[in-house]
Amino acid sequence: MISRPAYLSAEERREVTVETVVELAAEQNPSDITTSAIAKRMGVTQGALFRHFPSKDAILEAVMEWVSDRLLARIDKSTSAAASPLAALEAAFMTHIAFITDHPGVPRMLFGELQRGEQTLAKRMAQTLIQRYGERLRRLLVQGKECGELPASLDERAAATLFIGTIQGLVMQSLLAGNVEFIRESAPGVFALYRRAIEVTK
Repeated sequence: MISRPAYLSAEERREVTVETVVELAAEQNPSDITTSAIAKRMGVTQGALFRHFPSKDAILEAVMEWVSDRLLARIDKSTSAAASPLAALEAAFMTHIAFITDHPGVPRMLFGELQRGEQTLAKRMAQTLIQRYGERLRRLLVQGKECGELPASLDERAAATLFIGTIQGLVMQSLLAGNVEFIRESAPGVFALYRRAIEVTK
């Protein structure tokens, strides 16, 4: 549990609420997280919680926004410093893996929102995150084709889907194993296989 100062601004309190939900999602089924549990973990009353968020759905929307902003910012920073499109893809992969190991509740929440039958705002935000992420990957894949690192015949949409699916597969296996470090340990070898599948044969 993260130690936090007792006196926070309204914006800081909102961010602490989001971080608390992410913490709880790493420990239990995200759909079972109640506003009572959130308030208890934060050491506040439910009334105090609802002074910052009108509903539980509003909290989930804020969580999805927090995830999207931070994950994509990390991805953009890591890829902008890479020497080539393939290096940028590897940087994106490892950055995503690091984000998951830092915040293991995040993929559980994303899966939970995407599986909801109703089209909530939080679910749409999760879908938008996946779309924006895919667009970044496709741009890198196109750049790789243009500079000759990747074959001209490569289907960049399929390659982007495989990239995201590979990370999701690692997440599922770590959940089954009950060990988030499985992702970090497996990531280099898994990316090496992905790279060999898409790069130009030498």
